[in-house]
Amino acid sequence: MIEVATALLFDSQGKLLIYLRDNKPDIPFPNHWDLFGGHVEDGETPEIALEREVQEELGVAIKKYRHFRTYRCVEGDAQPNIKHVYSAQIMQEAAELTLYEGQYHKGIDLDQRHDYQFANILGRIIDDYVEEKSS
Repeated sequence: MIEVATALLFDSQGKLLIYLRDNKPDIPFPNHWDLFGGHVEDGETPEIALEREVQEELGVAIKKYRHFRTYRCVEGDAQPNIKHVYSAQIMQEAAELTLYEGQYHKGIDLDQRHDYQFANILGRIIDDYVEEKSS
């Protein structure tokens, strides 16, 4: 089973950073909103993969983050995987960032999350995060 590291990444204004996946029929969940992160490569820990992926996708080095939850995804995703989900905050605003993968990015308030069609189980993950923060 593949492993994925993904971030609930917040900008300096507290907005959740998301990006719109490419609209290519040969990729999983084309034209859906996504969180930053990606596959854990051979020899990597989820934490190293998270740092590498955020650097590749946004050009931002993150070193301070916390583990939120781990999800075992056997249905509703492109392939079975284990998602290691972290939360982190960066010092820049969404508008100051350059996206290197996908169509475009933005920062949203958490209460806007239902306005977006997220890839795989990411909407549920964001809901879980909101629920935990409010309890």
